[in-house]
Amino acid sequence: MKKLMLTIAVASAFASSAALANIKPAAIYDFGGKNDGSFNEGTFNGITKFSKETGIMVSDFESSNEAQFAQVHRRFAQKKFSPILAVGFTQAQALNSVAKKFPKTQFGIIDGYVDLPNVKSIIFKEQEGAFLVGMLAAMKSKSDTVGFIGGMDIPLIRAFSCGYEQGANFVNPNIKFVQNMVGTTGSAWNNPVRGGQLAQTQMDQGADVVFAAAGNTGRGVLAAMAKAKKYGIGVDSNQNAFEPGYVLTSMLKRVDVASYKFLKEAQDGKVTGGVVNLGLAEGGVDWALDENNRALITAKMEHDVNATKQLIIDGKVNVHDYRANGKCVISDAHLSNFIK
Repeated sequence: MKKLMLTIAVASAFASSAALANIKPAAIYDFGGKNDGSFNEGTFNGITKFSKETGIMVSDFESSNEAQFAQVHRRFAQKKFSPILAVGFTQAQALNSVAKKFPKTQFGIIDGYVDLPNVKSIIFKEQEGAFLVGMLAAMKSKSDTVGFIGGMDIPLIRAFSCGYEQGANFVNPNIKFVQNMVGTTGSAWNNPVRGGQLAQTQMDQGADVVFAAAGNTGRGVLAAMAKAKKYGIGVDSNQNAFEPGYVLTSMLKRVDVASYKFLKEAQDGKVTGGVVNLGLAEGGVDWALDENNRALITAKMEHDVNATKQLIIDGKVNVHDYRANGKCVISDAHLSNFIK
């Protein structure tokens, strides 16, 4: 009897494991590829973690132009891949078209919105994380001038910029803010040389701390700032180690957590359509502190930024989202009104 019960238990466990593993996932990366050190790579890290833990391999494709998106989504769906994860807002239109034709296939998109029952849209409150690194930039700046370099000029990147400017003003209402966008096409994410040139332009205007939200282009920004012995701020992934001692911090956008969780939900049969919006309260955005920038962040800087983080979570400090009205609204609220 004991042997029979053991056999049944083993069979049951095997069946449960098999049910969990009954997915065939795929991911389609945005421009810049999965080794861009930023947005795509962060997503890739989450996918890699999932594969290591579960043994389930995730097929992928690195896109080089927008024309490929619909074709690749359709090819994966025709080959019965599910779930299929689209990495980047630029895939939204293609995904919307393909997902309608494959209603039984589960899709997900990071940084984009598709209103279909078989698509999970994962978006972020970038402005909240950018607010915190804007505070650090203003605290660190000796010139009272900080800069922002965005990749593609779109509302998403304007939200980064606006949050950063709000955070800097929260610390220093008299701070000067300069910004540039790299371009209006997908190539803006993968042009480190141009990033370095824009960083130099901003340093010529007095900026001694520059935040880059520009994908692989940001590597050029960080390198240029370090060469001039000034400070850059990384984005999406923790980029503090790119130029140790000269990357003030990185604004973390936890696309690694989002991609991992999406695949785990699919494996557990719990993934659904709809929208999830991840901010500070949900652990979707944050700032990075590690051995590479520890010496750059004073105890007061760390305290004030983390205290403000909690104020934002509690709703006591409001961070305006540029995407709400296409404008950057700077509040007259000041750090000293909340923290002495």
